[in-house]
Amino acid sequence: MRTALEILFWLSAGLLIYAQFGYPLLLAILSKPAPQAPFLKDDAYPAATLIIAAYAEATVIEAKVKNALALDYPRERLQIVVACDGSPDDTPAIARAAGADLVLDLPHGGKMAAQNAAVEQATGEILAFSDANTMWEPGALKRLIDAASAPGTDYVCGRVNFVNESGDNQEGLYWRYEMWLRARESSLKSVTAGNGAIYAVNPTAYKEIAPVTGHDLTLPFRTVKLGGRAIYAPAARASEVMVPNISGEFKRKRRMMSFAWPIILGGGMLNPKGYGATYTWMIFSHRVLRYKAPFLHLVALITSAILAPESTLYLVLLILQLALLAAALIAPIVKFKPFLIARYYVLTTASVALGLVDYMKKGTEQILDEGWTPPEGTR
Repeated sequence: MRTALEILFWLSAGLLIYAQFGYPLLLAILSKPAPQAPFLKDDAYPAATLIIAAYAEATVIEAKVKNALALDYPRERLQIVVACDGSPDDTPAIARAAGADLVLDLPHGGKMAAQNAAVEQATGEILAFSDANTMWEPGALKRLIDAASAPGTDYVCGRVNFVNESGDNQEGLYWRYEMWLRARESSLKSVTAGNGAIYAVNPTAYKEIAPVTGHDLTLPFRTVKLGGRAIYAPAARASEVMVPNISGEFKRKRRMMSFAWPIILGGGMLNPKGYGATYTWMIFSHRVLRYKAPFLHLVALITSAILAPESTLYLVLLILQLALLAAALIAPIVKFKPFLIARYYVLTTASVALGLVDYMKKGTEQILDEGWTPPEGTR
């Protein structure tokens, strides 16, 4: 019995340590950041469609459309489409008045349904996507298309910088770490996830997906399965207002994970067919282990608690785990940076498991409705 418990502890702890430190170390050894894609000449940029899916975005949609119109891209080759998913406010009218080329006033069906409808109306040779609250730098679209022009590249995601330093959220710190990983994954093979704020897709590689899913997690691995590359272009930059506090970030991550679990369990991510050995390893290390993290932590905590009364080593290891939880608990009172990081880690890890609970308990319609709820403090 003791041996089995020790195996369980070291297996779970080992996988957690590998996912956070071992995998990044191996990526650093095996890859290097890719060079900047060469800029195309102005007359070589293709016709592009920028799709902005929106729900109740009356407060930000005018600024977003104006941001799109201000992009450094030939206006005659840029189609701006705002796909309104049954908007309950004046989002469609404001988008039209702001100068969008096409505004789709659609019945409510979720973000994916809105994006699919927009793709059907798109005239561009490349499809770009953004969120209504994300502001792109003037050269962002060109940098996406520069990267997408490389042979075999069918998906490109850019870099989002989170702004809002007024609260205690540590998402910016995590996001810099995540972008470091993606840069090296992109150089080595392909990214294992993108982001929904700034990305572009070759129309021939675009596939409709289920409403309770998302492009940011689905399109990269499906692109690889189809024989293409999904890459990261850090020169394509955008900014977005960050949730100000860790509690709000926990709610946002929990909602995101309720959309992610259908992809993980039934969307094909876990089927390595078409991946090749390198990408299979990357999906396991970056995605599978991340989604197993709350369950691995639970196993490590329980087994060390059982073993602690008879072992100084396991007692120390148990105390370390309890110290992490204690730091997370007192962080709202003692706003010490290490405590805030501990709270961010504990809550975002818990959000993975709770997102699974939400996915299993709630119906599709409820999840779709909640998916459009703006995170606190981001509008």
